[in-house]
Amino acid sequence: MAVIRFVETNERIENGEEISKYLETQGIVYENWDITKLQGDLQENYEVTPERSEAILNVFKPEIDALSAKRGYKSSDIVVLSKATPNIEELLVKFQDEHHHTEDEVRFIVDGEGVFTIKGPKDGVYFDVVLYPGDLISVPANTRHWFTLTDLRKVKAIRIFESKDGWVAVYDESELQSQA
Repeated sequence: MAVIRFVETNERIENGEEISKYLETQGIVYENWDITKLQGDLQENYEVTPERSEAILNVFKPEIDALSAKRGYKSSDIVVLSKATPNIEELLVKFQDEHHHTEDEVRFIVDGEGVFTIKGPKDGVYFDVVLYPGDLISVPANTRHWFTLTDLRKVKAIRIFESKDGWVAVYDESELQSQA
């Protein structure tokens, strides 16, 4: 179950119902899917082959399809970050730069842990959402945020996209102002 930590005050929300309620006030979708459906090396193995990726996506197909029907998502894939990822440190530096996307950024954590730091779209307050296996988050389009790993230093996640081409990070906040 996810944990929220407010950056400025270090206050935490750890109760699942309270987490969902708070994120909902910020326009952020949060769900917790049954990770026990994923058996064997599909969860813990970080060597992702096309066959393993397809198998993972198939396990969660009903949940992905339901969310996609509700939110207009069109495609999904698997992303893995671990010590075996080429140029992992350079990638993490890039992910840690505050940015936004012109469509939702959706992640379902299959294994490992990750942290989205989000600038609250309703109040501008920065907060971390620490995600664990089973957690799904949809950061709304044009919401400023960044991503990093926890001390565990690995994550395997399903990414879900509004377009078949995925999205591009926009680092310049002034571009957000011009879209308004």
